[in-house]
Amino acid sequence: MPSKDAAPSPDASMTRPWTRRRALSALGLTGAAVTGLAACTSKSGSPTLVGPSGSAAPSPTEVKNGKATVSITSPKDGADDAPAGLDVVFTAQDASSTKVELVDAEGNAVDGDMHPDGTSWIPAKMLQWGTNYKVTVTATDADGKTTIGTSAFATMAKPSKTVGFSSFLADGQVVGVGMPMIIRLSRAIESGDRAEVQRRLLVTTTPAQEGTWTWYSATELHWRPKEFWQAGTKVFVDVRIGGAPVGGGYFGRSDLTLDCTIGPSLVMTIDDRAKPKVMHVIKDGKTIRTIPVSLGRPTMPSSSGTTVIIEKLANTVFDTMDDPNPANRYKTPIQFAQRLTWGGEFIHAAPWSVSDQGKRNVSHGCVNMSLANAQWLFSQTLIGSPLTVKGTARALQWNNGWTDWDRPWDEYVKGSAIPYAPPAPPSADPSGAPSASPSTTG
Repeated sequence: MPSKDAAPSPDASMTRPWTRRRALSALGLTGAAVTGLAACTSKSGSPTLVGPSGSAAPSPTEVKNGKATVSITSPKDGADDAPAGLDVVFTAQDASSTKVELVDAEGNAVDGDMHPDGTSWIPAKMLQWGTNYKVTVTATDADGKTTIGTSAFATMAKPSKTVGFSSFLADGQVVGVGMPMIIRLSRAIESGDRAEVQRRLLVTTTPAQEGTWTWYSATELHWRPKEFWQAGTKVFVDVRIGGAPVGGGYFGRSDLTLDCTIGPSLVMTIDDRAKPKVMHVIKDGKTIRTIPVSLGRPTMPSSSGTTVIIEKLANTVFDTMDDPNPANRYKTPIQFAQRLTWGGEFIHAAPWSVSDQGKRNVSHGCVNMSLANAQWLFSQTLIGSPLTVKGTARALQWNNGWTDWDRPWDEYVKGSAIPYAPPAPPSADPSGAPSASPSTTG
């Protein structure tokens, strides 16, 4: 059945107002993030932490009681224009451990933790504009003696130029194993500013899974694992961008978080060259149903590639009355429609083509199936459930839907503004049990 309906904007029917949650007081930086924490401890003579700004002369506020030295590079002591989304950058030498504490003018503690990349300590949430704070870094040497460095500063006044970061997923939502985590921006970010923006988007997965952010466009970031998500994975996205500079004199408008769960392992495959033409529905590695299908006719072939379900509509209307070709104009009620591309490819019930299903392609690019099969499949899938189609005359176009899985991993990682490095393997467990530590990446 034709489905050449006008594709809605990804920011229209798919977008819901974001509801902010509290940021976690501290990330559990274990597993893949151990490298970042390890930077807080060093052997004698080597710096504990060297931030992106490099080393600085010892702070005049340093109180030295042992061998260790502490220097706070940023924010500078006495500064009155620190961003509300700041990094505490410091160096500590001859220290066996370090501790960072941030308090406001009333002495209230501000939670935070080391960034997984090990270059700075960042607050768990943005600071208040135009407010006084004090940061204290305590370095302890091998003899247990401490050296303390402090920096008293004030944040800048609230800026007029801000960029909003949002997600359409709701907290607690269950999604398919192909669902990318998607963050949308209200303004394009220049390429030279993307790395600093990206490092403030932290992803924690339990169990740990290798993955990365890619700049899907100048206004959209996607995070996907190297392989399809493991069923039951807990995903926490912590966007600590509020008050942080994002380039061009703009600052992040606010922080946001996303907490979701990956549903059952369900994938779909179709090979148009096979006879009969069928969809294999595979759950937990086993084919649970084989469905006769009809794909796009030779003049309007379906796309070959891996897509994911974008939206699910139990009842809708396909309306192409504005098509310039009179032969393609129609207005038809449709049941159990599952969108795959913004260009109008769907999986849906097509009772009119049952005699063709499994034998020949007669649709306008959609995956046609019987009403009973379409209803059953609709009950099994989730937003983000993937479909891989092979053997058609047209290749899937990048960004025509959520096409993250249509690029090999080696190509996908090139979209990251931060050079990708695989996470270090988790430390061995003497018991031989597999690690259950979460992974945290920026």
